[in-house]
Order: sequence, then structure tokens, then C-alpha cells
Amino acid sequence: MTTARDAGAGGRLLSRRQALAYLATSGVLTIASARPTTDAAPACVVVPHQTEGPFFVDEQLERSDIRSDPASGVMRPGTPLALTFVVSQLASNRCAPIAGAQVDVWHCDAAGDYSGTGEMPAQAFLRGYQRTDESGAARFVTLYPGWYFGRTVHIHFKVRTREGRFGAREFTSQLYFDDTLTDRVHADAPYGGRSGRRLRNREDGLFRRGGEQLMPPLRKSASGYATTFAVALAA
Repeated sequence: MTTARDAGAGGRLLSRRQALAYLATSGVLTIASARPTTDAAPACVVVPHQTEGPFFVDEQLERSDIRSDPASGVMRPGTPLALTFVVSQLASNRCAPIAGAQVDVWHCDAAGDYSGTGEMPAQAFLRGYQRTDESGAARFVTLYPGWYFGRTVHIHFKVRTREGRFGAREFTSQLYFDDTLTDRVHADAPYGGRSGRRLRNREDGLFRRGGEQLMPPLRKSASGYATTFAVALAA
């Protein structure tokens, strides 16, 4: 069972005016709000970078369904989660989709274990990347994550762009989930029945550094849950 704790820096939420002023002078990556806007300004606001943690392995494993170990084909059990990232570039006061960005996703399974580390160095379940399509979307099928001691429930992601029109960029952060929803999901197999106590969001040091800005809204799907999270690059 993994017990290591992630550690890293957070950030702060800016007002729309502050965000636009900041973006005008920086080349950092930002998260774009998925909420529609009726004013002339693009719906892009700055949110925190968060650490990649000790469990990132650059497997260069291109696939959309990351639930199985690619060598054995064995599927990890859990509640399905359809996860879509939409990557765009803030330019000319608008968010233009970026095609070809590499989006990596990795997280623990229902038991709190990561592949590629510890007792499972040869496995690669719940890891993979996709390149964004012409609309800027990268789509994954994964599982609602479990938990391990010292962290609240989360999913890691990394966005990397190639040299080209927008230049090479890299941004790493984490997604978080509503505690009440997690309680419901984790009440059933294979999540239930574990000893110990899961850390709540408000008790997690990294979540307190901007985690509320990294909580995509989940909706019920035919097989589990689905969500979309938008990521924007500054010009």
C-alpha cells in the first residue's frame, strides 16, 4: 500500500481583470473555466500548478482506456470515469483550441496502489496519454480513484505541447472530487471495507492550496461518471 505524501506549491485565484493582466505578461499555463461567458473577455482564469508527486512515470503509453495493465490486459476494478480535457491557447483575446498537445493522466486504483512503483514496478495500469484533436480535446476512460494514507482522493495530469506555433509548454496539476460523492462511490466494492480513515479534502495540504479550483463537475453516465476539464495556455 502506498503511503508516500505528495508535496508541492499552490497558487491563488485571481479576478478576471487580474488574470488578464497577468496573462498579458506571462507564458504560464492556466486552467480555462468551462462556464460560458457573455462579456468580451475570454473565460480563462489562473489556477494552481500542483506537484507531479513521486509516482509519475513517463511510460509514453498512448491509449485512451487506461484501466488495464497493457502487458497482461488485466482490468483494474472500480467505477468507470470518462474524463475529457480540453486544451486551448489564449491569443487575440480568445481561447483557441490546440491540437497535438500531449495530456498524461495517472492515479491510484481502488486499493490506493500506483502502478510502476513500489511492489508493481512492471505494471502500468491507470497510466497513459492522449494527444488533443482539432477541437483541443483529449479523452480518457479511467476509474474513480481510491485513496491512500496522507492524501485526499485525486487524479494527476500533465499537459505538454510540442515546439511549433504556440511553442513548447508543460503544466502539471491534480483534479479533486466532492467528498460527498466520494463517500457514495467508496461505499461500494471494490472501494469499501478498507481499514483506516480517508483524508477529506479540507484536511489535505495540497487541496488547501487551490484545490477548489481543480474540481471538475461530475455527471452520472450509463456506466459510471463523466466530466470535462478545460486547460488554457497563455499567449
